[in-house]
Amino acid sequence: MHTAEIAAQVTAAAQELLQIGAVKAGQVLVVGCSTSEVIGDKIGTAGSMKVAEAMFAALIKVTEAHGVFLAIQCCEHLNRALVTTRDAAEKYGWQEVTVRPVQHAGGAMATAAYENFVEPIIVEAISAHAGLDIGQTLICMHLKRVAVPVRLSESKIGEAVLTAAWTRPPLIGGERAKYPR
Repeated sequence: MHTAEIAAQVTAAAQELLQIGAVKAGQVLVVGCSTSEVIGDKIGTAGSMKVAEAMFAALIKVTEAHGVFLAIQCCEHLNRALVTTRDAAEKYGWQEVTVRPVQHAGGAMATAAYENFVEPIIVEAISAHAGLDIGQTLICMHLKRVAVPVRLSESKIGEAVLTAAWTRPPLIGGERAKYPR
């Protein structure tokens, strides 16, 4: 599959999720991505900067058009820290950490984000409003409670399994709630 096709899949998935999740301007989309999985290999074995750059360009175009902050999750070698912008970190009070992702310690997607964001920084943890997990990278730790799974029109990006979720505040009370006496 060509990078243009992969970028088109990412664009469609991001736009669909932002619509379904009613993600508002100023909120956060977290993306975890194994470019190895996208190209049909095992996670962590064959990362592709070419694929990552095409995917990042698609994601930034969609998020900027919606006024949504983007955060890209690093791989396990950087404890799944995230690449985002200084503006997002300052708005949400995220703690900056000192590291620079590279293709084999952070991942191709995080490296592409770091190289292409305006004022990129690394943060240790966030609570995003919606997320795309491309290749089963386990973004759940970076989503707000309560995550609502979404079945998008596309179930894969390239060869990678695509999982999506938006979040909502926890439901407290209501007609099914029980209270101790």
